[in-house]
Amino acid sequence: MKKHLGRLRGALFVLALPCAIALAEGGPPVAPVRDQVDTWHGVQVHDPYRYMENLADPQVKSWVEAQGAYSRGLLDRIEGRAELEKRLAEIEASLGDRRFGITRMPGGAVFYLLRERKGKQVKLAMRASLGGAEKVLVDPDTYAQKTGVPHAINWFSPSWDGRYVAYGLSAGGSEDASMYILDVATGRQVGEPVPRVQWEAVSWTPDSRSVAYNQLRKLTAEDPATETYLDTTVYLLKVGDPAQQARPVFGPLVNRDLGLERLDNGYLVFTPGSPWVIAGTNDTTQKEGSVFMARVADLAAGGTVPWRRIASFADHLVEMELQGDTLYYRTKVDAPRFRIMKLDLRHPDLKTARVVALPPADGLIEGFVLGRDSLLAQVRRGASIGLTRYAGGNTAGQAIRLPFAGAASLAEDAAHAHADYVYALAGWTEPSRSFVLKGAHSVPLPQFDTSVKLAMPAIVVRDVLARSYDGTMVPLTILHRKGLALDGTNPTLLVGYGSYGTSETAGFRAGSIPWLEAGGVVAVANVRGGGVYGDAWRMAGTKLNKPNTWKDAIACGQYLVEKGYASPKTLAIMSGSAGGVFAGRAITEAPQLFAAAVIHVGMLDAIRAEDTANGITNISEFGSVKDAAGFKGLLEMSTYHQIKDGTPYPAVMFVHGLNDPRVDPWNSFKTAARMQAASSSGKPILLRIDAQAGHGIGSTPAQRRSVDADQQSFLLWQMGKRKLMQ
Repeated sequence: MKKHLGRLRGALFVLALPCAIALAEGGPPVAPVRDQVDTWHGVQVHDPYRYMENLADPQVKSWVEAQGAYSRGLLDRIEGRAELEKRLAEIEASLGDRRFGITRMPGGAVFYLLRERKGKQVKLAMRASLGGAEKVLVDPDTYAQKTGVPHAINWFSPSWDGRYVAYGLSAGGSEDASMYILDVATGRQVGEPVPRVQWEAVSWTPDSRSVAYNQLRKLTAEDPATETYLDTTVYLLKVGDPAQQARPVFGPLVNRDLGLERLDNGYLVFTPGSPWVIAGTNDTTQKEGSVFMARVADLAAGGTVPWRRIASFADHLVEMELQGDTLYYRTKVDAPRFRIMKLDLRHPDLKTARVVALPPADGLIEGFVLGRDSLLAQVRRGASIGLTRYAGGNTAGQAIRLPFAGAASLAEDAAHAHADYVYALAGWTEPSRSFVLKGAHSVPLPQFDTSVKLAMPAIVVRDVLARSYDGTMVPLTILHRKGLALDGTNPTLLVGYGSYGTSETAGFRAGSIPWLEAGGVVAVANVRGGGVYGDAWRMAGTKLNKPNTWKDAIACGQYLVEKGYASPKTLAIMSGSAGGVFAGRAITEAPQLFAAAVIHVGMLDAIRAEDTANGITNISEFGSVKDAAGFKGLLEMSTYHQIKDGTPYPAVMFVHGLNDPRVDPWNSFKTAARMQAASSSGKPILLRIDAQAGHGIGSTPAQRRSVDADQQSFLLWQMGKRKLMQ
């Protein structure tokens, strides 16, 4: 799921270990039932734990605290759990420092995020050139030391001349970022922080003197949560001026004549050398929206900006780059696997746009970066992503040979000033490495990578297709140790997602190494609702088509059992966020197939989601309870409402941070309580919570290691590979 909701702050809910063990031995605390019945389109819907949505209720807080203590008491007693966390730390240290999110500026400077081997949090860093010395600009740990609360950098945006960098900083995993502006040369903050600038819709005017940003409205205590993302405004602020002097330039409350919806979140696109500024919108979930244009000179003149519409949602401009008088954009119109077009803004009629890049017959265009002389596109084939260069009017492009098989991610060339391209490449068994593409040759950038000293077993990677209930073949990638016996005894973890068109992608997952070392199997499914085969694959897993997502998951689980990788005693499923539907509905529809499940920050009560801050932004993905068809789809995908009394459910661990801005933590509270009351299997249903975490974004390495150790220990215990120590 996406974005923000109010959070509950406070100390981490813990009890002394002896008390925790006593609770664990006595079973989890029982939640009282206070059933509330709603009628939707003639259907009665029971909600026995509705009261848990009030996180300030002392009884709810007490129950959550006791649940946390119960879970902690059990998890800490699983054989080998402490050693597993230690191994995870060793693996992380062996990978060294990691650099990602690279942005290149016109003068050659590069800005990026840095996760140091021994660092507590990701830092913002830069180099004056690709080969220059590294300079750390922002270390969030300095804020954590002052407040005792973890802080994280959510986004960053350098000015074109490299003099300033704007960045978003939030606390406790909340993602509730404020915008700071840093003078790069002096390291000093310029002006005061600007609150409620939560996402990276931040850009600089071509002269680098002003920054444009999207700011949420300041709500009152009486405003419902559903108002959070409505009527946002894009402001223009001159560097050094107080935030109160920022000028509103775009948004539903600013441009009432443009026909904008209340959920239209705006952003501006500038590029040095272009006389134009582009204004785009989205609903924070769908990538596309309305697109407008104006002259930079008109924006700078003050007063009302004469925006001109050039595209609507139906035109599906999902990615845009501006160069001179030309707007480049990626679209799915007449191209379900996407194509790239260019439009002359001096004659801004989409009917006159020309094709720049077409996908190959066996792939889809997932993204692109515009350089000085050509365009480089990321082309997906299954879980792999390659690179294809488009230049000189060749719309078929020229595929680039990469150093090894995997998935490439392109660094941003902010002003399209460079003839070469920087990219990172990672594979299922290859840690990420950085390269600069010069012509057709990839030259390593060792200054961005640390030599990896990681001993790990030989891993087999297989791409297969699993037949789903309706005959659809679902891509599944399977990883395991070389020489593994396919006798059904291997601990096997099925992971997937299946929402927003997000695909599972080849990448090095350090947290999976201990699992593979122990003889485990990891299976990664690209189910419907994701985007592995383009827009049609995504739409086949949305709204009333959503059952395809979890039925594909079940089919992948059945494939793993049929082929001898696992048995129902050794098969687990895991996902999170919107993937709570993938995992939650798989275990409620086919509980006999799985030994255990882990669901992170999962969307589990789809009926109530619409009444939350972030729920309203997801109507375009999942539907609305306000219409009969939408309600039917949401009820079917709601794990909480599909739990049935007396069913032998697998063991489940629900993981949630109390500051989650995307999926309210009561999704896990209510579903854990309901499943504890309903399950007849006698297997544990745990609720693992962290009061200094949110959706996972911004969590420290220590927090991530703790979660990884807990989930793997829990799954191995439930598969009979570990035991509970006294």
